[in-house]
This record gives sequence, structure tokens and C-alpha cells, in this order.
Amino acid sequence: MMARKPNTYTADDIEILEDLSPILHRPGMYTDPVNPNHALVEIIDNAADEGLAEFAKNVEVVLYEDGSAQVSDDGRGIPVDIHPKKKVPAVQVIFTMLHSGGKFRKTDKDAAYRIAGGLHGVGVCVPNALSTRLEVEVKRDGEKNRIVFADNGKVKEPLKKIATIGPRDTGTRVRFWPDAKYFDSPKIVAADIAALLRAKAMLLPGVKFSLGIEKNKKFEIQTWHFPEGIKGYFASAMEGEAPVADTFLGERYIAAQSESDNFAEGEGAMWAIAWTPDGELVTESYVNMIPTRVGGTHVAGLREGVYNAIRNFIDLHAMGQRGLKIVPEDVWSRTSYVLSVKMLDPQFKGQVKNELISRDAVKLTALMVRDPFELWLNQHVAEGRRIAELVISQANARTRAAQKVERRKPSGVAVLPGKLTDCASEDPDRNELFIVEGDSAGGSAKQARDKEFQAVLPLKGKPKNTWQDSADTLYANKEIEAIALAIGVDHHKAGDNADLSGLRYRKVIILADADVDGAHIQVLLLTLFFRHFPKLIDCGNVYVAQPPLFRIDVPSQGKGKPARKLYALDKQELDGIEEKLEDEGFKPNSWTVSRFKGLGEMNPEQLWETTLNPDTRRVLPVTLDDGANISVDIFNMMMSRENASQRREWMETYGNLVEADIS
Repeated sequence: MMARKPNTYTADDIEILEDLSPILHRPGMYTDPVNPNHALVEIIDNAADEGLAEFAKNVEVVLYEDGSAQVSDDGRGIPVDIHPKKKVPAVQVIFTMLHSGGKFRKTDKDAAYRIAGGLHGVGVCVPNALSTRLEVEVKRDGEKNRIVFADNGKVKEPLKKIATIGPRDTGTRVRFWPDAKYFDSPKIVAADIAALLRAKAMLLPGVKFSLGIEKNKKFEIQTWHFPEGIKGYFASAMEGEAPVADTFLGERYIAAQSESDNFAEGEGAMWAIAWTPDGELVTESYVNMIPTRVGGTHVAGLREGVYNAIRNFIDLHAMGQRGLKIVPEDVWSRTSYVLSVKMLDPQFKGQVKNELISRDAVKLTALMVRDPFELWLNQHVAEGRRIAELVISQANARTRAAQKVERRKPSGVAVLPGKLTDCASEDPDRNELFIVEGDSAGGSAKQARDKEFQAVLPLKGKPKNTWQDSADTLYANKEIEAIALAIGVDHHKAGDNADLSGLRYRKVIILADADVDGAHIQVLLLTLFFRHFPKLIDCGNVYVAQPPLFRIDVPSQGKGKPARKLYALDKQELDGIEEKLEDEGFKPNSWTVSRFKGLGEMNPEQLWETTLNPDTRRVLPVTLDDGANISVDIFNMMMSRENASQRREWMETYGNLVEADIS
């Protein structure tokens, strides 16, 4: 027996991370490590908050050729006076001390910010900590002051007055140089920043946003200003689409001294909603101008309010059909929307703020939207009827699909599942469908994919074991129904002359986590295709993606040998990579190994590079090399409910040959 190690765990082992150390220690907890975009957005959000508070009229962003980025606004300017507790300038406190800022006292009517995107006092500390240099210039009170940080947030040049200016000349300028060692790529993606600024211009009609990009010492400048706000923005986003009715536009906020459900003055929502029978959907949501790409509770509130209003309209005008039940997905499967919510104290899932989790947001948004939409429907009865007719057609299609799957017809998409994020291409020989387990992995896949030819269908939980299902019971399961509807092929048996003319994707790719649960999902989906869609396997249409289990971060080796990121499918491949690194002259443990717990842990760039990009990914075609009869026997033993004893015997005999994943 191995001797027990002495207990050396004492108070000396307890480390306290102070100042900006937590960010440097675990940057992935505070920002997206793919590139510095999110770090830049933190600075942009601060400038936009000045516009939201109605102090700034202009926000300018510049991307320089040297990799740095600059944000300027003409707001009030960050305070530069001495902080009463820390005894250093307030601007220094904001950039170097976590959980500091002017956005905490939101219940105070005289607070500097009541509605703001910044919440935790972390924001601008992130770009400061993850930069080689950061400069701040502040104009206020007739002075221009400057402070410079370097080497991951250390004060290099203390705050100093550099000029005397006019009393009305105010604002803040921040320029930072991202530290490449903290990001997969140190380059800021200009297209993403442009899209963000365009959206913020929509949300702040009184503020002009601009982006300057330096190329060969010259600047290309784009400017966004939407005087009509969300109306003009939504019309631009929906260009080329043909809604069945006019766009429903509106905004509603809690008035002063309102006692409505204990919501605070100024909280509320602004929206634009339209319904189209086909085409790409616009689905954008924001909270205090922060884009929530995954959605969240405010979107759930919008769904609830709109659903209830439409259902009441159908009942009022006797448009319902006997025995037909309208469910939320009937309303939302063909809905485009832009939603902007204002809240005093929103709660997000993580510092990146992609998803709102505030419980009150459901009630707030539903409260703001339902009554105005119900009134609009009854004031525009013809428009309301057209929307209701589309909803009823969706419900009928869903009901029919429960008995029998219909192939997609060229004339419309009414029978396609609402969960499907389709591709733009209509060429089935080029198109690919990724079947993904869970909304988290599905969200990553949607962001990572090439939307031109790659579609994503997320499933809820593990698929059903369909080995013993008949045609009468197969589509009672909504997830199986969704798969069949998406691929566009009817259920059939081995040997049937199945019609594949409706197949919408040349490749149907199973995308699951690289662990035991993922393997189980793969088996369940392969059971479905082998049993109920065998011709897809015969024709080489079914594939299994191989996402990596490990990421290896390899440091640079001097000039000409930059840092690398390698990926391994399993432990065996990881061991081989580590042996090769040692052969290249790397010292053991000089590289770091990260294990992906699931696809949802991968950022979109990593998922694209390793799993979705046709040029770099690894996928396995599903074939019947051993013959169909042998395969039937194996599936029957493993998946049939009647063969439990035979399956147990097989596992007792061969289970020791399986490499268990217990981590």
C-alpha cells in the first residue's frame, strides 16, 4: 500500500488574486479568448452608455494597422478627481480595480447611470489587463488629462494635464494594444465590430457611430446613423423578404411613479416583428444595447406576449379549427424580430453577456408587448388575419407531420421544423446538415457554420431508441419528426425503392461530444438511420463528425516559429503529439493541454477550424462494410428490449476491451 502523503495544506497555500491578477490568471472567465473583439466591445459599451444617458452624440472607433484599437466619445469624460477611498484618480481606479464603476447605484434617480450595459465593474479592466499598452485621454472641466498603462495594466505614466481646452469640450479617448499571448488571434475582426456599431446606431437614434480602418496609412471610414431607429434598421435587415403583413413596431417603458409590477421608471422594451412564409429569419435581441446572441429570458417574454395576443385574436375572430391546438412554435417558426430591452439590473450568463438570465425579464417583456400587439391586431384586422392564417397553416402542417412526414416542396417551407437553422443554398448536392445535441452546442455550431451551405438542427436531450418503432409510432417523438422533416425523405425499410428526390442535404453529419455520452447519441442516431432511413447510408449520405477531445497550446520557439494550437481526437493521439513535440526540442510540460468537456465549450472559431471546415475537419462516412445481415444482428442485440440477457452476456465478455472515459 502506498504511504499516505503528509498533510501540507495550510494557510500559506491560500493565494489571493488582487488588482488585475484574476483576469490574467483566468482570461477565459472574463473575455472571449478567440480574439480581442470582446475586449474592444467593453470599451465601446462604456462610450455607448454615455449616449444612452444622453450625454454623447458621437462614438468613433478606429482600427490601426499596428493591431491597436481606439474608441472616442464626446460624453462627460471619465472622472479624473481623486477617489475618496483609494486616494488615486478615479480614472485609474476604473481601469485597474475590479468591481469599480459608476453603474451600481441604479435605484438612485440621481445616479450617473440608471440604464447601462456595464454591470459588474469589470469591463474596461479586461482590455487593460490583456494589453501591452493602453492610453486614456479625458476631456472635462476645461482640461485634457492623460494616463498610460503598460505591461498588462501597470501604471506607466501617471495622470497628467496635457492641455487647457474649452469648458464644453468633453469626452474620453481610449486606445489599447492587445497582448497576443492571451488570444488565439490578436487581430480584431472588423466586420463584427461594424455589425455591432450598426446595431448600436439603431438602438441610439440620437448618436452617430463610425468605424475607421487604417490601410496603407489611409483610413476607410464607415458611418451609421438611423434617425428612424429600429424602423429603418429592421427594414434594411428584411430587405428582399416578403412579410405576410406590415411590420409591427412599438416601444413601451414604465412611466414615472408607476406601480406596474414593481418595475422601475425607464424599464421596458422596443421591438420590430414580422412574419414571412419562407426565407432567412432575422432574430436579434439586445439588453441595454448589449447584443444577446443566444437570446434569453427577454426573448422568452416576447414569445409569451406575442403568442398570447395572437391566440386571443384567433379566438375573438373565430378563426380556429375544431381540434386544432395552436402552440408557441406555430407562432414563432416563421417570425423575424429585433428586440431591445432596458433594465436597471440585468443578469447575464457570463461576462461575455451573450444570454440574459434575469427572471423578471420574462414578465417585463411580455407585459410591455402583449397589450400593444393585441390592440394593433384588432386595429389592423386584415393584417392580423394574414398573420393568423400563417400561424394556423403552421399548426396544420405540424399536426399532419405527426402522422406522416411530408417531403419539402419547392413552393414553401411550412413543414420544416422550427429548430432548424437552414442554409442559404438550395443546391442539395452542396448542402450539409449537422445534427447536434443540445442548445449550447447548437448555438456554437450556428455561429461557427458557413451559412451558405451548412444547416444546423439542435436536438433536445438524447434521441429516442427507435429500433422497435413502427411507422405509426416513429413520429410521435418530436425530435425524430424534426430530423425527418429536415432531411426531406420519407421513412422506409431496407430493400424499399425509397424516393430520395426530396433529400435536401448531400451530407447528414452527426455532431456529438467526444465522450461516452456523445458516443451514445451517435449510436442512437445511427440506429435511426440504419432502421428507418437505410438508403441514406447505402448512398453515402450519413457521416459522423470527429471533434477533438484535447487542445494543445504550444509556445513559440523564437523567430519564425510562432505559438501554435494543436488538436487531438483522443488520448492516444494526444500522446503521439506530445512525443512529436519532445522530438522537436520542446521541454516536457512546456505546452499546456486543455480538455473540451463538450462542443458547447468550443468557441465558434475553434469549432469551425476543427469540426465544420471541409478543408480541415475530420468526418467518417457511415458504411456497411460487414454486410447488412450482420449489422442487423448486432443492432438487434444491442438495441432491442427483448435481448437484455444476450446484451449483458456480450458486455461481460467484451466490456473489458472498451476504453472507459470516466473523467
